[in-house]
Amino acid sequence: MTRTPWRTAVVYEVYVRSFADSDGNGEGDLQGIRSRLPYLRDLGVDALWLTPFYTSPLADGGYDVADYRDVDPRFGTLADFDALVADAHAHGLRLIVDIVPNHSSDRHRWFQDALASPPGSPERDRYIFRPGRPGETPGEVDPPNDWPSAFGGPAWTRVPDGEWYLHLYAAEQPDFNWRNPEVRAEFEDILRFWLDRGVDGFRIDVAAGLVKDASLGDLNGRGRRVANGPIYSRPEVHEIYRRWRRILDEYDGDRMAIGEVWTDGPEDLALYLRPDELHQVFQFDLQLAPWSAPAFRDVIEAALKAVAPTGAAPTWVLSSHDSVRHLTRYERPGGVPGMEYARAKAALLMLLALPGSAYLYQGEELGLPEVRDLPDDARQDPIWKRSGGGQPGRDGCRVPLPWSGTSEPYGFSPDGVRPWLPIPAGWASLTAEAQADEPSSMLAFYRRALAQRRDLLDELPEELEWLDSPETAVFFTRGPLTCAVNCGENPVRLPPGRPLLTTMPMYGDLLPGNAAAWLH
Repeated sequence: MTRTPWRTAVVYEVYVRSFADSDGNGEGDLQGIRSRLPYLRDLGVDALWLTPFYTSPLADGGYDVADYRDVDPRFGTLADFDALVADAHAHGLRLIVDIVPNHSSDRHRWFQDALASPPGSPERDRYIFRPGRPGETPGEVDPPNDWPSAFGGPAWTRVPDGEWYLHLYAAEQPDFNWRNPEVRAEFEDILRFWLDRGVDGFRIDVAAGLVKDASLGDLNGRGRRVANGPIYSRPEVHEIYRRWRRILDEYDGDRMAIGEVWTDGPEDLALYLRPDELHQVFQFDLQLAPWSAPAFRDVIEAALKAVAPTGAAPTWVLSSHDSVRHLTRYERPGGVPGMEYARAKAALLMLLALPGSAYLYQGEELGLPEVRDLPDDARQDPIWKRSGGGQPGRDGCRVPLPWSGTSEPYGFSPDGVRPWLPIPAGWASLTAEAQADEPSSMLAFYRRALAQRRDLLDELPEELEWLDSPETAVFFTRGPLTCAVNCGENPVRLPPGRPLLTTMPMYGDLLPGNAAAWLH
């Protein structure tokens, strides 16, 4: 099987708004990313994934797009984007961008046209508008069905003329009607627009949700993500990606697409990875797994089983802009201080030893924790707002990166500028500058691990073999590489091999608790 660069790539997710602020408006931007490309090259990643930077009111952090063919002025210009692509390629880095095809912003020109047009009009048919249904009391009108929004409350909002529109997420994010050929043609044109500008591929937001059941039937208590249910993983979605794959294949340079696909089983996941559909899908179970050897092994086995029939490579992730940072997830109440850092290093060695590609989330290489104590008035996530403050939302993993200095803005913005989310006062030791020349830092460890993986890559087969291990540990080999992870508290005896990289000092041939080693 031909190995494309993506099968083994390490991709670094850049949350654009929180990466680096070049113009002093308190928000990250494209020129800020451009200025930090040497840092990313030296870290040792192969590619960048940019979260949305398109024109947007930012009702959901840019995942509410008002113009799919332009850069939001707070992030820069199309010229800035072109310069970023050129510079990334000059640094040996590929660049993929987020595309958001399930829904637009309510400020999108099409949705504004829909609101200004009558029911049944072609303008409304680009979205999903429906009449309500009689409520339980006379004169009351209920939404068209019982679908919930992922951000809380119903997935329907009523407009003044009485019709309702569907939004699986925030009310500011109306869902497109993907049964409309005009919508399909529009997104094919959007793909070409960015491919023509040199992007190497796309991360597809809500990839399983584009086509809804035509009847819009009630869930009646069924899970939202049931394969071939009313909302997700409809059979019709696959013809969309077959068409997108043909477009990608028209361009040279191994252009790719990876889908954000949440499914209820490996069989459904595999459908997206057929040779004429997507190149990759995220496998999120490692991101959801507790710190547990049996849990890790179960997740890895299931993920490998899911992709095996397709010939595709698995895709691993520990953290993202949508989840609590794994460093914080690995904390244990009453545990030894710093245990979460030891576990995060061990998890990285496991991640990088697995066959396939790995996606890192900005700041994990600095050992950034989830920020749980953001002031209420600073929070911006629609989950926080729609839950009335009942759920903290995702702002805690989106706090801007600390680059240098000893106080806010820590080099993220020019001195004296307050970042869009406050950066904790205690992060001076976590800055990239503070860690760069500290051999025991998380940043130094990430650099060593990524360099070691790159050195070994050509020798590693695409399969792994499990080794016998104690109940608290995970041992596996890939050709000359053995990975050992001890999730327990007590030391375990290592399998045979010469240590290449360890997360903490060994006791002879004993691997300490909450530690990992690579052996040759």
